[in-house]
Amino acid sequence: MGLNTLGVAHRFLQEHVKPGSFCIDATAGKGRDAAFLCSLVGDGGKVLAFDIQRQAVDATRELLEKSGYSHIAQVILDSHSEMDRYAQSESVDAIVFNLGYLPGGDHRVFTTAETSIPAIEKGLRLLKPGGVMSVCIYYGKDSGYEEKDALMEYLKTIDDRQYTVLMAQFYNRPNDPPIPVLIWKEG
Repeated sequence: MGLNTLGVAHRFLQEHVKPGSFCIDATAGKGRDAAFLCSLVGDGGKVLAFDIQRQAVDATRELLEKSGYSHIAQVILDSHSEMDRYAQSESVDAIVFNLGYLPGGDHRVFTTAETSIPAIEKGLRLLKPGGVMSVCIYYGKDSGYEEKDALMEYLKTIDDRQYTVLMAQFYNRPNDPPIPVLIWKEG
């Protein structure tokens, strides 16, 4: 099928995350983004990964251990909307969000605008000047359209003097293809 939303986000992150960086995986899920970030930041870097589901935290820890990255990453059982309790303002190089539900998990548990929008707002403040954020919006089916619709309205309100927000859509993909959002904080 070619390039997908996650591929767009990973290419974006590869261009901006350097060895020694401090990154946050705001929605750990199965741990793939956390492991990817660890591969970019290397031994001198640091990754925090958040999830509210024990299943996701355990899966992420297991993948990081198996991949040899457990010394780089810390996996935290907490909401992404609490990330500012674990990092200082303007200290983070990159933040990753994959919104929706845990693949293979309980589809009745999914992200909502009530926590995702405050988490993105906090994440923007945590980013260093020149830092980046990727937000992959998965919607439709079980999780509905409410979060996507609220995010589309919210993203328009982000201060354009401080941040650049780029949203892309896969027009030739069927059903409800995920939406990649890329954000740069002015340096």
